[in-house]
Amino acid sequence: MPGSDTAALPVLEYLQRHVAGALRPGDRTHMRYPTAISAFLGFRIVDVGEGTASVGVEVDAARHGNQQGTVHGGFLVELADAAIGTAHSTLMRPGETFTSIDIRTAFLRPVWSGSLVATARPTHSGRTISHYACDVIRDDGKPVATVTSTVMTLRGERAAGR
Repeated sequence: MPGSDTAALPVLEYLQRHVAGALRPGDRTHMRYPTAISAFLGFRIVDVGEGTASVGVEVDAARHGNQQGTVHGGFLVELADAAIGTAHSTLMRPGETFTSIDIRTAFLRPVWSGSLVATARPTHSGRTISHYACDVIRDDGKPVATVTSTVMTLRGERAAGR
């Protein structure tokens, strides 16, 4: 349960150690990393800062594709959501958690294979409601999608059991 482990590292410090390959035995935080969905989809955190994060993945339309033979849009949205969630989690303290309440995507161009990186940053950080923008970029430097999301921070009883 969030907040029950006083020896846990702050999320940002834990993730910075993770990205640097410097996690030590016993290092932990009050949130779950890697998330189950990110591990399943092969996502990796490639950069993290206070309220920011970049998440990468290798894609191939043969595995991640839609009917047209390009990487599925839902997969791109999930990648952006992982970056946004990682970014927001760096701001969470024990006893706090969060939930997405809105996500919107503009698809810009197709992708068939290669590396993708989704980079999330806050556009407004409030006590309870925060807004994020996230760009999903192909390995040729061209944007694939832009995503915006609204995230609500939960505290106390609202955070219990999440």
